[in-house]
Amino acid sequence: MMVKIMVKKDSFSTLSGLTYPIIIIQRPTPPSSSSLVMVLFLLLIASLLSPCHAATVCNQDDHDSLLSFSSFLSSPLNWDPSTDCCLWEGVDCNETADGRVTSLSLPFRDLTGTLSPSLANLTSLTQLNLSHNRLHGRLPVGFFSSLSGLQVLDLSFNHLDGELPSVDTNNPIPITIVDLSSNHFDGELSHSNSFLWAAWNLTRLNVSNNSFTGQIPSNVCQISPVSITLLDFSSNDFSGNLTPELGECSKLEIFRAGFNNLSGMIPDDLYKTTSLVHFSLPINNLSGPVSDAVVNLTNLKVLELYSNKFSGRIPRDIGKLSKLEQLQLHINSLAGPLPPSLMNCTNLVKLNLRVNFLAGNLSDFDFSTLSKLTTLDLGNNNFTGIFPTSLYSCTSLVAVRLASNQIEGQISPDITALKSLSFLSISANNLINITGAIRILMGCQNLTALILSNNTMSEGILDDGNTLDSTGFQNLEVLALGRCKLSGQVPSWLASIRTLKVIDLSYNQIRGSIPGWLGDLSSLFYLDLSNNLLSGGFPLELAGLRALTSQESVKQVERSYLELPVFVKPTNATNLQYNQLSNLPPAIYLENNNLSGNIPVQIGQLKFLHVLDLSDNRFYGNIPDQLSNLTNLEKLDLSGNDLSGEIPASLSGLHFLSFFNVANNELQGPIPSGSQFDTFPSSSFVGNPGLCGQVLLRSCSSSPGTNHSSAPRKSTNIKLVIGLVVGICFGTGLFTAVLALWILSKRRIIPGGDTDNTELDTISINSGFPLEGDKDASLRPVEVSKPKMSRELVGWVQQMRNEGKQNEVFDPLLRGKGFDDEMLQVLDVACKCVSQNPFKRPTIKEVVDWLKNVGSHRNENKG
Repeated sequence: MMVKIMVKKDSFSTLSGLTYPIIIIQRPTPPSSSSLVMVLFLLLIASLLSPCHAATVCNQDDHDSLLSFSSFLSSPLNWDPSTDCCLWEGVDCNETADGRVTSLSLPFRDLTGTLSPSLANLTSLTQLNLSHNRLHGRLPVGFFSSLSGLQVLDLSFNHLDGELPSVDTNNPIPITIVDLSSNHFDGELSHSNSFLWAAWNLTRLNVSNNSFTGQIPSNVCQISPVSITLLDFSSNDFSGNLTPELGECSKLEIFRAGFNNLSGMIPDDLYKTTSLVHFSLPINNLSGPVSDAVVNLTNLKVLELYSNKFSGRIPRDIGKLSKLEQLQLHINSLAGPLPPSLMNCTNLVKLNLRVNFLAGNLSDFDFSTLSKLTTLDLGNNNFTGIFPTSLYSCTSLVAVRLASNQIEGQISPDITALKSLSFLSISANNLINITGAIRILMGCQNLTALILSNNTMSEGILDDGNTLDSTGFQNLEVLALGRCKLSGQVPSWLASIRTLKVIDLSYNQIRGSIPGWLGDLSSLFYLDLSNNLLSGGFPLELAGLRALTSQESVKQVERSYLELPVFVKPTNATNLQYNQLSNLPPAIYLENNNLSGNIPVQIGQLKFLHVLDLSDNRFYGNIPDQLSNLTNLEKLDLSGNDLSGEIPASLSGLHFLSFFNVANNELQGPIPSGSQFDTFPSSSFVGNPGLCGQVLLRSCSSSPGTNHSSAPRKSTNIKLVIGLVVGICFGTGLFTAVLALWILSKRRIIPGGDTDNTELDTISINSGFPLEGDKDASLRPVEVSKPKMSRELVGWVQQMRNEGKQNEVFDPLLRGKGFDDEMLQVLDVACKCVSQNPFKRPTIKEVVDWLKNVGSHRNENKG
């Protein structure tokens, strides 16, 4: 028998760090005993020819340096000091007699600790990968200078910080790939002794999601103009203008610098980089027109320039970008019509032009050529005409938003051809025949979100007996029909849609009582029936809504996903837009109806409720003490009713309550004090002649038996008392901070309203709090990114610190007691938790770790 043994060139098999050539044995027939001996002999010869790593002995200095590296970790690696370090996990050595370590690769090992200075002693390293761990602290001094042979460096997804070590730029380093993304590095990359000045062979550089400042280091394109293919500077604090030197990277394929503070115009030289495939500069302050020269980037697949200050028209010849898959120019100041050439971009998958000043008759544009289009967002522009019928030919469409334009007409039955349609928003237009549209859209079997609010040209009847389709809307999670002049009762066909999570029927003319079967919708967590003509009482069935009483139902809501974001702050959109329903605060809005009766004590079961608004109705009786069980409550409005009795003192235990109003009732007695109640204005309590308290400048009579004696107390150890009080206050404050930050990381935040925002698209008219006295809530902006106090728990705090007035933000109980440093550290942690950039917000474990170290210097000083 003839046995053929081949050693496959450049192919190797790795086992426990040892590398062998792959040997392929071909034998057409079963071997005889003599042929087996031959095979074994040939295998022995082949093994003698292969690299013999077992004979390599690790360099002693490298051995010791690796052990030192391991000792700096909280859980040292399982490396046996008595064995050859070339056999250790993640370590590779060269094939020469000196046994120098050439590669250290330990990604995803949950390593925690700092980088040992001994790492810089591994001077033969060519590859270092410590990514996706929990390493912190600075890079060792001389890191880049000592590791002069390093070619691949990946330290991404750690907690490393500080400025990068400087280098002698006269000595080039051979590094080709650098990934420092998702850390806490800072400082300027463009300074003269940056390692980038010595990186002559650089091909890929990713420093995204850090805190680097200064200008984008465009010098990399002068040092390595031909080799660089990827530059990612996104999610940092870079500022200034983009410089023309970036255009010298002739082979650049991916350029990202979004989420920074860049300004000025895009230099024309960048449009000469015709190899670009991905060009991304969102969330900056860039201005000027989108240059016609952009059409020279004929290889472009992704163009992201959203959330800037670009003006002018979309380039007329944009259709020359025939490979374009994503065009995202939303939230700018672009004007004019859609260029007809856009229909030549037949590979478009996502087209997002919302929040601009684009205009023209939308029905004149032929969308039918965009057969691959899955997402179309033209919301908040000035488009006119009827609903474009050519869209019905785009059968791949999953999400469509045409909200806040001037589109007329009605929905055609042809829309059912969009079999994949999941998200549809045509709110704030001039559509007619809303009930007819609902009947037609029931045929879109995959629809999960339907937003038709603010279409008020004609009145419709919600349930005319012919609307119900027993197979329709069986996947619907969001139904928004606010301000549509709808009459009748709450439609009975909603009872069969068990997937519903959000219902908005506000600002209509709905009569009758609130049906009890709403409590059977197990996923419902947001109900807005406000500003209607409803009567009767608060149905007890609503107090059993599973999504507001069960943790499992809450988890189910957290998994809900929308194809397009619903909330947006146009001046800084991506930070404040959300595709998850979990960002909508669980709420029951019933204000401004004719509801009456007692507020049922069973409401106290809705422990996951964040908003309860029963204002401007006819509820009477006492405020139930059980409302204090709603520990997640952020807004409670009971104003404008006929409630009597006292305000339950237990409500002061609602620590997340940021809005409280019981004005214009028949309440009496003292207003609770302490906790959140010390922050509520007098307007929350006016119109109740029997109420008293400091906020109303109306004293309450002293309780019987109150002892006002000024007799001297028993002597005590004053220092001990003060120490105990301060210790308890600080300990309690620290615990509260940890607890609050943990809860805030898990909870939905009630939005605040900034008057300089522009509404894009709202699920519910009440989803953003209107300013006090503002009844036209549908015109209010929406923001769901962080607590209102953080925008106004943190800008003010940082301003005070910048002006040297940090004492003004300290807890008065601790001020001047020697705890200033600790309070500053806690404030630092809080500021990081509400960073404008969501990628820079720490995990809860990081928060806990940081807070554990608060005050640690005191113990160090004692030692």
